[in-house]
Order: sequence, then structure tokens, then C-alpha cells
Amino acid sequence: MKVTIIGGAGLVGSCAAFALQLGRVVRQIVLLDANTDGAAGQALDLWHGASAVADQVILSGGYDHVPTSDLVCITAGLRRKPDESRLDLINRNVELFLNILGEMQRAGLKQDCLVLVVSNPVDVLTYLAAQRLGLPRQQVFGLGTLLDTLRFRSLIAGRLAVPPTQVNALILGEHGDSMVPIWSSATVGGLPLDRFPGWNPAAAAEVFARTRGSGAEVIKLKGGAGFAVGVAIAEVVESAALDRRRILPVSSVQNGCYGLRDVALSVPSVVGRQGILATHEIELWPKEVQALARSAQVLRQTMDQVLGRRT
Repeated sequence: MKVTIIGGAGLVGSCAAFALQLGRVVRQIVLLDANTDGAAGQALDLWHGASAVADQVILSGGYDHVPTSDLVCITAGLRRKPDESRLDLINRNVELFLNILGEMQRAGLKQDCLVLVVSNPVDVLTYLAAQRLGLPRQQVFGLGTLLDTLRFRSLIAGRLAVPPTQVNALILGEHGDSMVPIWSSATVGGLPLDRFPGWNPAAAAEVFARTRGSGAEVIKLKGGAGFAVGVAIAEVVESAALDRRRILPVSSVQNGCYGLRDVALSVPSVVGRQGILATHEIELWPKEVQALARSAQVLRQTMDQVLGRRT
């Protein structure tokens, strides 16, 4: 698989490229960025380590790589400020994103190309990409709440002093303030989380509050997230490249799952070579379903207010 990362000179794009290099799954990685020297430097740095990792082609380039790409990952965008919500970014990022989509359309896309949106606010921009690119809807999706889910699991593990890989828990809905923790199916080592020794409502509230604020916390401490989001991107890309059909909480335009329509947000989704192959409406607690509906409402209101002037 050939993967082109738009925004490859930045922190998120370069971390994604590094995670894909270490994953040894994709055949070719192209870093594309308005900062051409930065993209060339990142590609060169990655290439210098290639002989110890895998026989991959790693280079920088322009939009002429888009027509031969199997997957285009868009990470370009302005960073979120510590006191700014992801949705606040839309007014600053949407014009940049529209320009990127225009360049992709002018270059041309393969009929079976997948597009993975990472730029924030990811749900709104995923909806916009699905609307503008002319690809089948299942081929355009966003990273969604996968990063939130990884953070959620790690924080639960830290709170209980258990191995992170033993925790299974999901965040669904918006990648932002209205994200929804799915406590009803959370487990540790296959055991229900709510019955695990040391777990209680206070711990749950503490962990979720920190999960929801994790993006701002990382921005405050180091300027922006990179490593974890790179790992999350690689998980999605590799599920597509190998047609693994993993169930991941990624964002796509909904058509009835949990009663949600005409809005992009995260639900349990099967990711394979053709994109989003299916979504699963697993039974949730009623309050979780209600929270998903509220999350969709928040996103739809934002799209109506901001994107309505451009569509």
C-alpha cells in the first residue's frame, strides 16, 4: 500500500510516518507538506533508519503522488491552543482544509483510494471531505475517538495498576467535549470494569475527566500530541492495508446507526481495504445512547452554523 501523508512535516504527520515505518506493513510512505524542506528532512531522517526496519520506500513530494496513493492521510492544520476546544478550530482550519481538498481533486484520486482525516475538528472536516471528494462515503473517514479510546484505556490501566493491553473500553461520539465514555462494556482482563477491585464512581469520574482533557494537557506540557496519535493512525491504516476488518471507533458519516444520520462521528466501525465495511449498533445503556444523540446534535449545530455558508 502507498500512503501519502498531507502535513507530513508536522508533529502529527511525522509521528504517523514513523509509526507506519515501525509497523512494517505499508510499502511506500510519502510526506507532503507546504513546508517542502521540512517534509524532505523528515523523509530523509526516516530513510536513514530504513535498513534496520523494513524494505519500504520513504520520500517527500507533492500532490502528483495523490493519484497513485492507496490511502491519503490528512494531518495538516493549525494547532489547538490549551484553552481552545477542537470545535473552536473550525473557523481557523476549514479554509486550509478546503484548499487541500481542492488540490486533491485537481490531482485526481484512484477509485478505490481511502481518505483518513486527522485534522481537527476531525468530525466536521470528515463530513466536509465526504461531501466534497466524490468518493463512496465508506472510503472517507476520520480518526475520530480512537485516540481518546487509547488514552481512556491507558488511564484506566494506570488508575488500577494493571497492564494497559488488558483494558478494553471505548469512547464514542465526538472527538471533543461531548465525547461519550462507554462504561457498559468496559472490561479488564475480560472482567467487568465496574466490578473490578478498586474501581468506583469517583475513579470513573476522575479517569473520564482526565481523558476528556488529555489533548489540552499534552498541548500545555509539550506543545501538541504526536506519539499516541501516530500509533492510532497506524492502527487504522494497517487495518485497511491488511484488510484486518478490526472494529475501531472511527468517524464517518452516519446513516442510521443508533438513529444518527447526516453527521460524522464515531461508532463501532469495521475497517478494511474498502474503508468502513460496516457499523455495529451494540446495545448500550440508555444514558449512553442519549449522550450519543447529544453529541451528534452538538456537531450538527456547528456544521449548520459554520459549513452552511460554504456548501
